[in-house]
Amino acid sequence: MFTIHLDNLHFFSFHGLHEEERILGGEFNVTINASFKTNQNIQHLEQTIDYTAVYQIVKSIMNTPTPLLETIAEKIADAIYQFDKRIIDTSITIIKVNPPIATIQGSVGITYKKSFQ
Repeated sequence: MFTIHLDNLHFFSFHGLHEEERILGGEFNVTINASFKTNQNIQHLEQTIDYTAVYQIVKSIMNTPTPLLETIAEKIADAIYQFDKRIIDTSITIIKVNPPIATIQGSVGITYKKSFQ
């Protein structure tokens, strides 16, 4: 089994429930791990998961304002599985860096794990 990693991808987006988040936007870091099985030695791109294509999927979803990080993670998981159904499980972490909410100092985030088996 192989796992591709896209680690600490940076985005500026307008996700959140609070008005400040939807107006000011904020920085987000996304980490994706997607595992797949293969019975062959990998010699060509089509034998693995193209992480540049996965990045484009994540970028597209991160560019669409969404109230909840959980919803974003579920969308990413489903979209990358639809892109390549060899994926057997995925883990997605989304960190909201310094959210523009007066009562929070630091970062907040979620991790979502999904198995497709």
